[in-house]
Amino acid sequence: MTTIGILLTGHSPDEIKADLGDYDAMFAELLKGHGFAYRTYAVVDGEFPDHPEDCDGWLITGSKHGAYEPHDWIPPLEQFIRDVHDSGRPMVGVCFGHQIIAQAMGGKVEKYKHGWAVGRHEYVIDGQPMALNAWHQDQVTQLPPGATVIGRNEFCDNAALLYGDRILTMQPHPEHTDEFFTRLADSRGRGLVPDDVLDAAIAQAGKPTDHQTMADRMAAFLKRGA
Repeated sequence: MTTIGILLTGHSPDEIKADLGDYDAMFAELLKGHGFAYRTYAVVDGEFPDHPEDCDGWLITGSKHGAYEPHDWIPPLEQFIRDVHDSGRPMVGVCFGHQIIAQAMGGKVEKYKHGWAVGRHEYVIDGQPMALNAWHQDQVTQLPPGATVIGRNEFCDNAALLYGDRILTMQPHPEHTDEFFTRLADSRGRGLVPDDVLDAAIAQAGKPTDHQTMADRMAAFLKRGA
């Protein structure tokens, strides 16, 4: 059985976690049926794997933190990302994971001047239209060497990146269900995201997304590294 190490870079809000679980549980649910086993490392709390070879593949979650913030756990996470890349083990990054991988590999992450993307957004990824939930203000604004853009929309130029056959990353959140999104909007959104942006996103909740298509893409990558 393929074992995926989940690098937890943040925690779900307590009032949501009690019902829907932490971020690692959300990814396990997203990837259910693909035959993975999981080990979780709460890197946000200073818990790190010893070696890239400890798991068959790696997944880096989202976070409320910025990749550029001066947290003690960010430099060792960046080094671990580079070590995984060098090892050839497949790695997937989502939202913060997408950003911290780009930063670790020599790119740049910043707060986007045009603000927030929340809720259902439409992208073109791998040449196909794809609707996924998003929750971010930060973006990868400068590509690292070796990264190829495979997904974008008008709001986010670098929405999905591929680093050869080793790393796949995406800015949107395929693991975010409509229930999680609406509860996140209630618990963290007001006062953080402009009301008009948040209200428009809430109005879109319930429309179909392509989270399962992306889950299948992630699973195939983690199994084969391609």
